[in-house]
Amino acid sequence: MPSSEAAGLAPDALAGLFRRIREGDREAFLLLTRAYQKKVFALAYAFFRDKEDALDLVQETFLRLFQKIDSYEEGRSFEAWLLQVARNLCIDRYRKERMRRRGLEVSVPVDELPLAAAGAEEAVHASDLKDVLSRCVEKLSDRQRQIFILRHYNQLKNEEIARSLGISLGTVKSLHFKALQNLRTLMEPYLGCRT
Repeated sequence: MPSSEAAGLAPDALAGLFRRIREGDREAFLLLTRAYQKKVFALAYAFFRDKEDALDLVQETFLRLFQKIDSYEEGRSFEAWLLQVARNLCIDRYRKERMRRRGLEVSVPVDELPLAAAGAEEAVHASDLKDVLSRCVEKLSDRQRQIFILRHYNQLKNEEIARSLGISLGTVKSLHFKALQNLRTLMEPYLGCRT
């Protein structure tokens, strides 16, 4: 059965695979997995920027797919449904990890660090700037952070982001714009500038 990892599977091919999977055909499930694993990986990697975490999420997504395949409504975009499952798992894991880190941290919050006060003539090292950016990105809302990461770390176009997340192009543009505005505000104190 032909499959295209870039484009997914045709609706009639999907229907046949679902029927076979429901009958216990493991090969059909492997075909489905192979057709969509790269897209799920790209989404998971955008969240965690870590290959191992992303691979774990791919496995978790397809395990959930196997468990919930009967809840998929035929006629609906399978790719959008699958990526929503992956996105929800990413958000759940991200929140759990963030709560765990917060419980372990006893340091001063980023917005209270006196980075800019050290003096304008001191250059901000690239690694320091990357660290500040990373910490500021963490402060964005879940949706803004996700769009920012997909756009700037994964180099996806707005159209690709909209398609992979199952949201409108306008929503992607709006969330990206808000993310940039919020990042500018969050980073002002560390860059020693005002806009």
